Amino acid sequence: MRYLSLSLTREYNIMFIRGFMILFLSCITIRLNFSISTIPSSLKTLPLEGHLSFAEADLKHAARDFGNRYQSHPMAVLHPKSVSDIAATIKHVWNLGPSSHLTIAARGHGHSLHGQAQAHGGVVINMESIKVPQMQVYSGEFPYVDVSGGELWVNILHETLRFGLAPRSWTDYLHLTVGGTLSNAGVSGQAFRHGPQISNVQKLEVVTGTGEVVNCSDEKNGELFYSVLGGLGQFGIITRARIFLEPAPTMVKWIRVLYADFTAFTRDQEQLIFSQKAFDYIEGFVIINRTGLLNNWRLSFNPQDPVEASLLSRTGQILQSGRKLCSKSEVEKHLTHLNYIPSTLFQTEVTYVDFLDRVHITEVKLRSKGLWDIPHPWLNLFIPQSKIQKFAKEVFGNIVRETSNGPVLIYPVNKSKWDNRTSVVTPEEDIFYLVAFLASAIPSSNGPDGLEHILSQNKRILEYCERAQLGVKQYLAHYTTQEQWRVHFGPQWEIFQQRKSVYDPLAILAPGQGIFPKSITLA
Repeated sequence: MRYLSLSLTREYNIMFIRGFMILFLSCITIRLNFSISTIPSSLKTLPLEGHLSFAEADLKHAARDFGNRYQSHPMAVLHPKSVSDIAATIKHVWNLGPSSHLTIAARGHGHSLHGQAQAHGGVVINMESIKVPQMQVYSGEFPYVDVSGGELWVNILHETLRFGLAPRSWTDYLHLTVGGTLSNAGVSGQAFRHGPQISNVQKLEVVTGTGEVVNCSDEKNGELFYSVLGGLGQFGIITRARIFLEPAPTMVKWIRVLYADFTAFTRDQEQLIFSQKAFDYIEGFVIINRTGLLNNWRLSFNPQDPVEASLLSRTGQILQSGRKLCSKSEVEKHLTHLNYIPSTLFQTEVTYVDFLDRVHITEVKLRSKGLWDIPHPWLNLFIPQSKIQKFAKEVFGNIVRETSNGPVLIYPVNKSKWDNRTSVVTPEEDIFYLVAFLASAIPSSNGPDGLEHILSQNKRILEYCERAQLGVKQYLAHYTTQEQWRVHFGPQWEIFQQRKSVYDPLAILAPGQGIFPKSITLA
């Protein structure tokens, strides 16, 4: 009887524990479900000038981006009319506390590559909805423009040109929002002279992860100012920015030449970025497929005597005078110091707008053929100057067999033009190269232009860079674990983490980056 009693007791204890666990888990599930089901109602009660949308079409649109590889559906999309709408929404989520699963992502023109502007089950803010206050241009000794964080750079160009002015630094594609590019860096062929776009900002208005609206600059709230610039949206949402301007030309001289030797190509590029009165825009291409090179060459400029070569350098001259084109003798003087193939020299004159917005022409053509909204497995790298030859030999010589599926950009930038107080990570050398593999993948293809092939190629490039210890840093980076992000930031990780704990302690903002996954605490 004693053994029977012990057996019954043991069985009773086991059943009690099982029952308790089932009840406990059921309570958690009920609580979570209750929390989730009540959140939309609480959001709907927010006093907003704009509106929150729960429509399927809006959610589906916010779940996609230019990369066209990741889709995370939000719970709602905010269409704000004012900064206070954004602040109220973030403040509401902040007040829900650590038990809430809600996160918030700012979405500009949707040009992210890896779902960075998405928020699974959260709220996506449509930054282009903010229309007030209007863009304001201030001319004078130190001209600038005040713009909304959701404004497109192409609109800024057209507005500032009315005053004979324009921003100093650009991206190659202008149909991007101010907040989007400033949250990364914003680079183009002008970065060697003026630095990235984040080096040309005087003041910001930011909504932090606690819903506080803060005006910041180098002199005021400087820590937040530099945190947000290149901060990948982790510390606040940029709602307004003051951008430095300079006198703008109406016409520019656009020059293209071909190189057959990579060393000569990079040597000339490095020479040009230190020539104070030479070219103002320097950008290069690497084209490995010779047939593709000649086809692209004829399509764009049709030189009289095209020569087979493997490297293309493009340089655009923009006069600082802003009104007149340089003389033929001045161009020849600059070109005499370069080691390109003489027979490939081509020059043309275009408007400043046509030069800066040149990629949009390609976009229109691709859209007409249904080839714009396809996967874009891009890979952007910062390569130290001392490693660029080694990188080129292996990557362009062995890994990348052809470039018919998209351009490969390459040009040097001067680190002295970058502010090390921002959140951007760059190589530890004074000069480094941007190398951008801008591939487009055909979804139905199993060949070199297929998504899996391009992703495999990107992986091989990254593995080589790590194996060879080149000191490469990804730009527009994408990682799947916090440890990978820790390696990416290196010595800067600790300060990046500290800034997060100050400005977004509940990890509400920019969940799509995957840097600080939000942990839910059950009270």
